[in-house]
Amino acid sequence: MVMEMWRQRLRTVKRVLIKIGSNILTGVNGVREDIIAQLCKDIANVKNRGLDVIIVSSGAISSGLKKMNLGRRPNELSQLQALAAIGQGILMRIYEKEFDKWGIRIGQLLITKEDLGSRRRYLNIANTLFTLLHWKVIPIINENDTVAADEIKFGDNDNLAALITILSECQLLINLTNMDGLFERDPKEFKDARLIPLVEKIDKTVLSYASKDLSLFGTGGMQSKLQAARKASLAGVPTVIANGNLEGVITKVLDGEEIGTLILPMAGRLSKKKHWLAFGSYPRGMVIVDEGAEQALLRNGKSLLPSGILALEGVFQKGDPVSIKNTKGEIIGIGIVNYSSSELEKVLGRSTMEIQSILGFRGEDEIIHRNNMVITAKLR
Repeated sequence: MVMEMWRQRLRTVKRVLIKIGSNILTGVNGVREDIIAQLCKDIANVKNRGLDVIIVSSGAISSGLKKMNLGRRPNELSQLQALAAIGQGILMRIYEKEFDKWGIRIGQLLITKEDLGSRRRYLNIANTLFTLLHWKVIPIINENDTVAADEIKFGDNDNLAALITILSECQLLINLTNMDGLFERDPKEFKDARLIPLVEKIDKTVLSYASKDLSLFGTGGMQSKLQAARKASLAGVPTVIANGNLEGVITKVLDGEEIGTLILPMAGRLSKKKHWLAFGSYPRGMVIVDEGAEQALLRNGKSLLPSGILALEGVFQKGDPVSIKNTKGEIIGIGIVNYSSSELEKVLGRSTMEIQSILGFRGEDEIIHRNNMVITAKLR
């Protein structure tokens, strides 16, 4: 009953993000132009229905890998960045050629985690995406691997897809891979492995089903896709993990057909801002809180006051995101501070009433207001 209801809801989706993995875009002979052509035709079909479509596409590094006749993905960062520089142009030329057949224009965005970690740049990216969608242009997004350092790692584009899904207010994330969905066991090893058509909650049992295996071309496995789906679910967005090699797979998903694995959104959704704090922001420092403040934050949903802060770590400015750590060394939350670290050093452990006399001005009573805070301890 739950499955049928949600599959029906997929027919009402108006904006969808489609993440296309390296394993379906590239093979031993390089970029699979036939698969890209097949996917572009499928996307053109749903776009002609009036849907907004955003694509997060892997494949730049693997495209460069084949162009340079390298047998395996190298480990050196400089080589990975060089391959991305070579392969990105190849990939976009193919997308442009195939979408031109359907009269569809595309625009490219290369994004790093640092871009999404800056609130200002995060909002600028959102404005760019909304403008492209208004112009009926399909944005094609990839991580900017040519300049990224720690971003070239396991699961990068899966997580990027989840963050862009929320930023762009998509109603569905379709994650295309070379598997038919999530199985209870690895179907490559166990022929009787059962496909799981519906996941109502991503818990430890569900995560145990996922393979961490990396392939020649990809950087992530099924576990990375589940982590991305969990991020989307926390913002109230469902995910479908399906096989991108299947002809018409996107149309079938949006028609409500029972295909792949449908992962439902969680009941208590995070606001867009708190989702960014939890998963997109870059904390610039840390505040260590006492047990009383910890309980006030965790149990009572209170703001953080100076009296509950024991110590600071790092240098930060007013308006920066900072991590909140308890006396056990555990990160329990992230929030936007109302004071710089130099100002906060002078008032930590003091009462709110003392702020003006110590600093010489009266700012906010709260060091971090509850509206600008997310308790990450509750998201585990």
